[in-house]
Amino acid sequence: MKKENYDIIVIGGGPAGMMAAGRAGELGARVLLIEKNERLGKKLSLTGGRRCNITNAEFNNRLFLENFPESKKFLFSPFSKFNVESTFDFFESRGLPLIVEDRKRAFPKSESAEDVGFVLKKYIEESGQVTVKLNTAVKSFLVEEGKLLGVKTSDRIFRADKIVLASGGTAAPETGSTGDGFKMLKAIGHTVKVPDPNLAPLRTSAKWVHALSGVSVDDMTLRFLQNEKVGHKARGRLLFTHFGISGPLVINSANQVKKLLKKGPVIASIDFFPDLDLGSLDAWFLDLFEKNKNKILKTVFKDLLPKKVVETILFRPEFLIGDLKVHSVSKEQRKKLGHLLKDLRFPIVGTMGFEWSIVADGGVLPKEVDFRNMASRLYPNLYLIGDTIDINRPSGGFSLQLCWTTGWVAGTDAAEVK
Repeated sequence: MKKENYDIIVIGGGPAGMMAAGRAGELGARVLLIEKNERLGKKLSLTGGRRCNITNAEFNNRLFLENFPESKKFLFSPFSKFNVESTFDFFESRGLPLIVEDRKRAFPKSESAEDVGFVLKKYIEESGQVTVKLNTAVKSFLVEEGKLLGVKTSDRIFRADKIVLASGGTAAPETGSTGDGFKMLKAIGHTVKVPDPNLAPLRTSAKWVHALSGVSVDDMTLRFLQNEKVGHKARGRLLFTHFGISGPLVINSANQVKKLLKKGPVIASIDFFPDLDLGSLDAWFLDLFEKNKNKILKTVFKDLLPKKVVETILFRPEFLIGDLKVHSVSKEQRKKLGHLLKDLRFPIVGTMGFEWSIVADGGVLPKEVDFRNMASRLYPNLYLIGDTIDINRPSGGFSLQLCWTTGWVAGTDAAEVK
């Protein structure tokens, strides 16, 4: 079996791997970057609807890391070395200006994820120190007498003093994120949490929800109930789909909902008027109905909510008041309508699978990683970055920032002569 030697081997040509390889090459190390796909950055080119939500523009490290409640204590060290401001400097100094949109989401001004990949590929090429091998899958680590010496592919052994694992998680498996790295890590003694779709849409068995597919509501409150108690609540935009519900609000709630589902049934409840309590809503209805008493009820509501939502609520089998004239709506019906609009319920039966997930949790337990340099605590010459570590986070640029930070820190440390 043919053998090749390098200073550093980086496994995985996604955002974290390209950052690590480019940084190590910049510092003079001889780097081999191995990627199983036919090109670098395949998954990166699809992120953010192909626009690439490159980071979240919260420049205060402490506030930024509040978005990682379970892992922030580990992340202060790497973020003290490369943070959001560093990411802006990195890309903008290389000719890719960034713009900031709602929820502080940062995108390339060109709105092209391909441009982000282009900057990283150029970074890799600049030093002349990085060799890229595409269409090459790493099968296992090379371990002899308890020491990590390299990696094996189907026909070669590659040796290096340092190895950086950036193989990703299990979200969007069609891009190559199939959890291969997790199997390799378990084989050498690391504890790996079983992956589970994390940032993913939610499924329901309610057919009336499926019928609303494609309809969105811009501002509502969504509560998740278990045994009539609120387990999680969020406010924002909701998108109905052919399988359930989606949108940033839903996706960022998925991890909490998963935890609730493990304890028992979960009911979702939509409040279409979150700024009004039931009494205030009924008083508003009285005034609205008085001004429109000779109109058809469904016509009065057409400017308040999407047409399909109005029809779904007003023409429920047990309700059927949509075609009534407003003056014919009884007090009881009016109050029932208020209750429905403040508490429209349907069951949640699970999350969508890995193929729908933006991020899947799972990976090496954080306690087995030295976050000062991103090195394994079992093998000090092995670096674990990006989605190889079990770190939960919301959507909105936080996943890619984790890649930039951990990739840069690992690439820097791996290239240092010790």
